[in-house]
Amino acid sequence: AQTEETYTRLASVCSTVIAGGESTGALLALELAVRRPEIAALLLYAPAMRLNMRPFDALRIRLAAPFIPWLPKPNLDEGSELWQGYRVNPLRGVIQLLQLQNYVQPRLEQISQPLLIVQGKLDQTVHPDAPEMIRAHVRSPVVEIHWMERSTHCVILDQERAQVNEITLAFLKRTLSGA
Repeated sequence: AQTEETYTRLASVCSTVIAGGESTGALLALELAVRRPEIAALLLYAPAMRLNMRPFDALRIRLAAPFIPWLPKPNLDEGSELWQGYRVNPLRGVIQLLQLQNYVQPRLEQISQPLLIVQGKLDQTVHPDAPEMIRAHVRSPVVEIHWMERSTHCVILDQERAQVNEITLAFLKRTLSGA
């Protein structure tokens, strides 16, 4: 509902609307693009279309969620000044994310807007197949995938954020030159 409300507000004052997000936000942008084909382009950063977990892990989360609210995230760099995401994994939130993946995936074929996908090579949250999985299912004639060699899941805030900004601006200039 929030994505729809925000889109409606933007569309009332802007001639061109671009949707985007990081991780779960990228999935919400994809879902919005299905409902709003007039969106000019999509900016997807570390899109959580597939998590880096085994099916057994997903089952364990579903079983544990009624009893355990969250689990601490492993591998956080305590000495880093960069934001590394939430410090815990809320299990009910993970279940909702899995449900959102199941909802969005069969609808990808309805997406024809240009897509930019930026993924960190060091991302331990999103499975490395996620960008190609999206590319394989959308009808978009333009799908750019960029891999950031030194970045983790929070690719828009990580070490290569200046490059991510440059990639994003260049994509928008190319994509929207006729808009």
